[in-house]
Amino acid sequence: MAATTIPSVNLKGCEKAMPVLSMGTASYPPAGLEATKAAVLEAIKVGYRHFDTAFAYGSEKPVGEAIAEALRLGLIQSRDELFVTTKLWNLQLDYVDLYLIHWPIRLTEMVSKTPVAREIVRPLDVKGAWAAMEECKKLGLTKAIGVSNFATKTIQEILSSATIPPAVNQVELNPLWRQEKLKEFCKEKGIHITAYSPLGANNTKWGDNRIVDNQVLADIAKSRGKTTAQVALRWVFEEGVSIVTKSFNRERMKANLDILDWSLTEEDIQKINQLPQRKGTTMASVLGAHDIVLELDALL
Repeated sequence: MAATTIPSVNLKGCEKAMPVLSMGTASYPPAGLEATKAAVLEAIKVGYRHFDTAFAYGSEKPVGEAIAEALRLGLIQSRDELFVTTKLWNLQLDYVDLYLIHWPIRLTEMVSKTPVAREIVRPLDVKGAWAAMEECKKLGLTKAIGVSNFATKTIQEILSSATIPPAVNQVELNPLWRQEKLKEFCKEKGIHITAYSPLGANNTKWGDNRIVDNQVLADIAKSRGKTTAQVALRWVFEEGVSIVTKSFNRERMKANLDILDWSLTEEDIQKINQLPQRKGTTMASVLGAHDIVLELDALL
């Protein structure tokens, strides 16, 4: 599949369009540097042009190395052909395309494993952090800035003083956690939603199999000649949001891109929209069930 077949979305304040399907690089257990680098190279070969990484994933270095290798091999002709989203600066790149505040929380020291001790968890100076993000954009270090795991209340705090509003809010979104109120708010404010865990983050300590083993989605998939995962991803795509989906398997990478030339029926959508809602990924499942973390989880 050629990269040009993947649609893009224009972000507020960003001159570069963002491909709506991206490859996530968070893996559990961690895949290792070489495996991650190889997977990113493979993804470039099959058509991905948007990569999502973060300091917390431990994948910034292999993503940067894979991009450099792709240029050397001629898989891409220019860094500008790719869109890179990250949540911290360490990519061996001159710039990133989208820079996000990963969590609305602050840790007072570097951590190598989770959960973390309660004493290092602090409230985030939201306005101060956003001012620093705006400076990154003004300096040309990133083409767009945004947030991740931010609820309506915290976004409103940013907007009360921002000179550059967030372009993106990256949150969990899937058929079993539809985020209707947050989507409506972000649409009103011109903030694009990106969905992570669109398949429920199965086989991770923070996710489960509630999407991939859902019988309603499986029945729709069988009737359409698709996989359950493809039905879930297509539903997210039809919600008008972009998607971060992660697989280091070449065939599943290709299958995750194969959601663009067909549509769900009205009946399919009605069935999916009747599914009971339950949040899957929480900050507490990663950082620990500390009071400040639980309070933030309750907002989103």
